[in-house]
Amino acid sequence: MITLIAAVAENNAIGKDNLLLWHLPDDFKRFKNRTSGHYIIMGRKTFESFPKPLPNRTHIIITRQNYDAPEGCIVVNSLEKAIDSCPANEETFIIGGGEIYKQSMAIADKLDITKVHHSFDADAFFPEIDLAEWQLVSEEFHAKDERHQYDFSFETYLRAAK
Repeated sequence: MITLIAAVAENNAIGKDNLLLWHLPDDFKRFKNRTSGHYIIMGRKTFESFPKPLPNRTHIIITRQNYDAPEGCIVVNSLEKAIDSCPANEETFIIGGGEIYKQSMAIADKLDITKVHHSFDADAFFPEIDLAEWQLVSEEFHAKDERHQYDFSFETYLRAAK
């Protein structure tokens, strides 16, 4: 199963200048819980936005450049090779950025979205979710509070039957 996991603003913004646009501790916790122990696929810029590799995950980095990644990371030059590097019988997570999400939307089985109920100025965006292709199967709203500057919802989509 291929799952795209992302925090996405109302205007589909996901980042600017290779940085996140918000700080939502419950979203970070959900991301960690969902992806720990799994393969995670990302573009080089997304990988470089982390201070170090995320613990307890196998990182697959897609880049067309010669790239000297830290030990334990797998470097490939295409989404197809990234997916081929993952165990076929396990859930694999695609974690960004915008171009990788765009390339993988057609092959994904599931979307784990944190919808941030605000619009942002951005230079990276998540693809539009076509509700003819995706079915919202769960939604959990969280109001802003002292730790979360914005309202947000955890949304799970499965590919709709054809």
